[in-house]
Amino acid sequence: MMQIYDRALTSGSIPTLLAISVLAVGLYFFQGLFDIVRSQILVRVGSELDRKVAPTAHQVAIDMPRFGFSTAEALARGRDVDTVRGFLGSQGPMALFDLPWVPVFVAFVYMLHPALGMLTLGGAIVLTTLTLLAEILTRKLSTATHEAYIQRNAIADSNARNSECLRAMGISGRALRRFAAANEEHLDLQTRTNDIVGTFGAISRVLRMILQSSVLGLGAYLTIQGSLSAGAIIAASVASARGLAPVDLAIGNWKNVVGARTAFDRLKGTVAILDQAKVQMMLPAPERSLKVENITVAAPGSGRVLLSEVSFEVQAGQALGVIGPSGGGKTTLVRALTGIWPVLRGSVRLDDAELAQWNEEELGNFVGYMPQEYSLLDETIAQNIARLDDEADPRGVIKAGRIAAVHEMIVRLPDGYHTRLGPNGTSLSGGQRQRIGLARALYGDPFLVVLDEPNSNLDGEGEAALTAAIEAVKARGGIVVVIAHRPSALAAVDLVAVIQQGKLSAFGPRDQIVGGQVRTPKPKVATAPVAPVVATAS
Repeated sequence: MMQIYDRALTSGSIPTLLAISVLAVGLYFFQGLFDIVRSQILVRVGSELDRKVAPTAHQVAIDMPRFGFSTAEALARGRDVDTVRGFLGSQGPMALFDLPWVPVFVAFVYMLHPALGMLTLGGAIVLTTLTLLAEILTRKLSTATHEAYIQRNAIADSNARNSECLRAMGISGRALRRFAAANEEHLDLQTRTNDIVGTFGAISRVLRMILQSSVLGLGAYLTIQGSLSAGAIIAASVASARGLAPVDLAIGNWKNVVGARTAFDRLKGTVAILDQAKVQMMLPAPERSLKVENITVAAPGSGRVLLSEVSFEVQAGQALGVIGPSGGGKTTLVRALTGIWPVLRGSVRLDDAELAQWNEEELGNFVGYMPQEYSLLDETIAQNIARLDDEADPRGVIKAGRIAAVHEMIVRLPDGYHTRLGPNGTSLSGGQRQRIGLARALYGDPFLVVLDEPNSNLDGEGEAALTAAIEAVKARGGIVVVIAHRPSALAAVDLVAVIQQGKLSAFGPRDQIVGGQVRTPKPKVATAPVAPVVATAS
């Protein structure tokens, strides 16, 4: 613009005008090409970060629930990756990368005239101050908004998982009101954050327009005084606007900048946690014993001790039944035996090696586990039994299905072992899902098989199959630990442990413990006099 006003118009030269125009168009094409390349590079950087970090974040998300975190908090790690990747593909990084060019534009305006340069510099300082104020005012609000977002999602996840109970007992309305209250808090915090960012963004845009007009006015005054050319007025206006545009763009995208920075900080913490994990030496497969040595276990969420000073030993080829009142610590023992919960004191050993000395994936090959909530994955029956092993031997899958007495049921399904179960396997009955869970626990002939109330949904035929499965594991030299409330689950066990009030109150051969030589104290229950019932015949 300056060259056209000061050179082409004053000389009246058409070739000069054409040469300037060709040069300008070439520079515009270069700028467009540069923006395209920069945008594509940022998108690919985001994709590469996602490719490298997303599996790590998901690994932490898998572990978080067993340490007392909600599902929503765990899944937030994956959303952090999405937030950072989305930011890298937005206008936010463009503004940040253009900020270093602000001094170049200010210096150019200063070269045109020092007064114009000082005016532009003052505008840059004011806009930068607005950016810092937006940062200070939104930092705490952004953290609180994220926490409220997680809390709202935790309630939504809980309601979705318990939808049948909510519907059957008519408490959907109460659950909805509970969600609405959490959602209202989240929206309030989000609105306050958006108000601050939007207000500062509007102020910065107005100030930038005022500054641009001020540059034009001051330039006109200097031209009238004879210290500036007419073309320099336009050049100063365009250069000052270009120089301050990155600041304005940064303020407008500051919410995304803060969100991405917070998410990135959480991801760094996530990666740091996994970097601290030790690389374990590959140990030989266990084949002799399970030893529990004075273990004390606390709930990860609350820190409350649930199991204290428990010790026992089970040899290969034996099965242990664990009994006791509800809430006594049986499931806590199961989580300690399988490494789900860490022990505060003591140790759980397979062939004298602590569980922590095993690589997680290697240890999983030697452990079969069926929890109380035997949720199945949204995959085929074969993939569920094979533990998602794409290279699983079909004969091993069928063998596990036969031992769990579920093979005949599976092959009667339209797609057999390739039947997709859907979310939580709701297309099957509770007993069918439990047998498939048992087959998954038995797949690969693991040395240690831990079953938490494995017969809770089984009929007589299923309980007979469970007893046969336990006998089969014992026959091949494995160890079975069975948590039981129903005596039928103890038919094939050799040893029985009584867990109550977080303590091991009895341990010994099944016939000795269950036979009555060691009795489990029963709580005293106050009973009211009952009137006699008289049977009458009509």
